[in-house]
Amino acid sequence: MNRAVPLRAVVFDFDGTLVNSLPLVLASIAHALEPYGRKPTMEIFARLGGPPERFLPLLLDDPRNTPDALARMDAYHRANQHLIELFDGAGKILDALKAAGIKTAIWTGRDRQSTELLLNSLGLAGHFATILCGDDLPSHKPDPEGLREIMRRLAVAPAATVFIGDADVDVLGGRACGVDTILIRHAREIAAEIVAQTWQAVDSPAEAFALVVRSIAAAPGGPTP
Repeated sequence: MNRAVPLRAVVFDFDGTLVNSLPLVLASIAHALEPYGRKPTMEIFARLGGPPERFLPLLLDDPRNTPDALARMDAYHRANQHLIELFDGAGKILDALKAAGIKTAIWTGRDRQSTELLLNSLGLAGHFATILCGDDLPSHKPDPEGLREIMRRLAVAPAATVFIGDADVDVLGGRACGVDTILIRHAREIAAEIVAQTWQAVDSPAEAFALVVRSIAAAPGGPTP
């Protein structure tokens, strides 16, 4: 992964990027929609990136059912969040970035309370220079303001930053900021217009982590992968 500007910061999406939570997220959405005869499809990946209050009404025939659907989703997720695990290699990439002096951050549509609970339970609390959650700003992915705010906090330029995510809105948000974005496909079909805006597309988080590790190793004085 050759870069014209040395890497100074890596920003991670959370769900589907660092933590294997998408099966639970999709199951929670399915549980929320069940009374209304609706089911989530893989197309929901184009909408994920903000809090459920933003995308769930788009999946309902009657928006008046949103409060009950949100309550069902939250209850199901809380009852089963112990099933969420780190993706293989997540801890290794964070350690490698820390050793190389590269700043790390999270930009997620998940709310702050559940994000911090998961980080604590998975032993990741304190690993990131800054975290921006879905309820921290009035805007949400693909609006780039969250990523811009992260770069302001880290005092890094877009050209020195890489963003890793797994949703279409991640690519659109990164591109709007001028940040190279790695898209994790998770074996789904990606629209051509999204692929065209992606810096690198890979099939799994492990491949995304390996790209970054190779970039660190290629830098002068960098560690070996």
